[in-house]
Formats: sequence, structure tokens, C-alpha cells
Amino acid sequence: MKSALLAAAVTALLPLNMMSPCIAADGAVPDEARVVEEQVLGADGEEARFLGYQPFTREIATSVVVSTSLDEALAQAGVPKATAFEALRAFATTVNLQRDVKSGDRLYIRYEQTFTAGGASLGVGRVMWAELALASRDPVAVHRFRTLDKVERLWFANGQSAMPPSMRMPLDFISVSSGFGLRADPMDQPGAVAATGKAEPAGGPRNNKAPPAGSPTSGNGGRVNVATPLGASLGLAPHAGFRAPGARGPSALVMHQGVDLVAPVGTPVYAAADGVVVGAAPNGGYGNWVRIDHSAKLTTVYGHLVAFAPGIEPGVTVARGELIGLVGSTGRSTGAHLHFEVLDNGKPTNPMDHPEFKATQLRGPDLERFRKQVVRSHEERTREEKVAASVF
Repeated sequence: MKSALLAAAVTALLPLNMMSPCIAADGAVPDEARVVEEQVLGADGEEARFLGYQPFTREIATSVVVSTSLDEALAQAGVPKATAFEALRAFATTVNLQRDVKSGDRLYIRYEQTFTAGGASLGVGRVMWAELALASRDPVAVHRFRTLDKVERLWFANGQSAMPPSMRMPLDFISVSSGFGLRADPMDQPGAVAATGKAEPAGGPRNNKAPPAGSPTSGNGGRVNVATPLGASLGLAPHAGFRAPGARGPSALVMHQGVDLVAPVGTPVYAAADGVVVGAAPNGGYGNWVRIDHSAKLTTVYGHLVAFAPGIEPGVTVARGELIGLVGSTGRSTGAHLHFEVLDNGKPTNPMDHPEFKATQLRGPDLERFRKQVVRSHEERTREEKVAASVF
């Protein structure tokens, strides 16, 4: 059938003196025509060899037990370095891999790898899902999932993205002493005007009086920002209704355009995201002040620093998490803390609520599809374990 169909096409490729014997009485293609056919289309054996060289993709699952380190366990199991890195980077957003992973902890990882016919790996293996079982806490799992709007990444089992938010808080440990919003002026006077031409946020109070019993904490959504118990005990933020010594009435309410983060003097302060330093200098009530412009019209401000990091000056490009200074109590402040602001298109916004500081969360149909995928993945793993147990 193949030869009969090809005969006419091959005939057109032959010289005129070869056309007469192109088609035999029984419809078979003569040797001359077959030679041309193989030159044009390749022989059947060549086609088979070509298919044999084609790459193929398979999923590989392995379970490792930590003896000395997680990296070593993955390497001994033959997991490619790039694949292991992808899984560990995802886990590192919620687990301290140096501190929390101990000997005896387990990691299950399933990844997709492309190979040549000869068995050589091609490209980078993609993690499909992985689960880290720690003695110190509940298991943590990540799963690769593609959303309806074509975003493919690793997600935790609760539907939260395993990629870190685009912006990070400037301190490694966050303790808010005074939140964003209206509050009693710590100095019982209007804020001074900064070099930027706008009213400054308050940097810290004078009083050490604790808030009245039952006072709400900062960030509770009330109309007036009040001190947290920690902030009040440290004298870093007054409670509503605070009256300065000698004042005739309650303290004036002023807008606190950022959040105050308690930390000892000298605590490292890091850039919230990639950006360009547009200010790094003493700046009125801000004290030693750094301002960084980021993409998407976002700006961050860091106040009351005791010192700037080497090389931090206007025009310098910084990366997310890069050291920019040290916590202090310079400017309008009576206690060590970092004043941190976020400006969105020039407007002060609450860093604790801003979406750029939060991981993406699956919702609606995407979350429903993702949950079903997680169930199927666990069922498949269970079946594989049963098969393995029956073999051994």
C-alpha cells in the first residue's frame, strides 16, 4: 500500500529515462524507485532508529532519611542538584532548614525528568510534589499546580504559594509596638516637617504608662491606633487618651504613616525589595533615614537608624534582603526601634496589610482543583508504597 501510494510521487523525481520502469506490472516499485524513495523519505530502519533517539519524560519518586544533612541525603538518593534546590527553596519559606531539620527526619520527593534514549538526563528536573516530615512539627508539603490564568508554581497544601512574597519585612523578627493610623502624638506636639516636605510620623513617646486594662491592641481595626502592651511597657507608643505632663487636655491625634518595629540597637535592617536608594541621610525627626524606590510605584522608608550600611547612598541599587542599616533611636525617638513606611503611588499604606508582603493564596475554582490534585497525588503515593511492599 505504501509503495503504491509513493510510486506516483517518486516518479516525478526520476529522470525521463527512468520513468518507464517505475511501476511494475504487479504495482511494486522497482529497485531504482526504491532507492530514490529511501533517499527522500528514509528507510524503515532509519525511521525506527530516529524514534529511538527521541527524548522521553518520566516521573521519579524517592524517599530519603536525613542522617547528617538534608542536602547530603538528597545527593545520595541521586536527586539532581537543581531539582533538590527547587524543593528546598520552597520549604525554606516556612521551615528553617538549618535549625529545624534533624537526623531521622524524612523527605519524599517526586520529580519529572527528561532523558535521551541512552538514559542521559536532559534539562532540569521539575519537582511535582514533595513532603518534608519533621519530628519537631507537622509535615510540610508542596505541590506543582497550574492555575486557570496559566500561573504554574509550587504551592503548599493549604493553597498558599511556596514562593516568597515580592516584598519582605525589614527585620528578621517582627514585633509591632505601634501600628499604622491615627494615634496620640508621642511628643504631644505636631510632627515636624521632614526634608521631603511632608509631615513626619511620630518616632516614639515619652511616657512609660501602661495602657488601661482591656485596651485593644494595634491593628485591631479601630479608628484610633493604640499601643500594644509591649510598646506601652517600653514607652514606644502611647495609648489613646494619653495626656502629656502639664497638658490641658488629651494629646493631639496625628497620623502614624508607618509601623514601629521594636528591636535592640544594632539589629540589621534589610531592603524590603529590589530598588534604588533615593535618600540616605539625617532627616529631621526621622533621624538617620533611608528611602528606596521600587518597581510598581512602591517606595519604602526606614527611620531612626543608628548607622547606614557601607555603600548605602543615593543612586545605589539594592537587592531584596540586602543590609541597608542598623536599628537605632535617632531623631524623634525615645526608644530603640525601626520606623517603617510603605508608599504606594505616593500614598502611605499599612505594610502589615499590603498585598506585596503576603504570599499568593489560591481561591475559588483554582483552590478546588488544587485540593483534588493533592488527594490524587497522595492516593498515587499510597498505591506505589503498597506495590513496593508486596515486592519486598
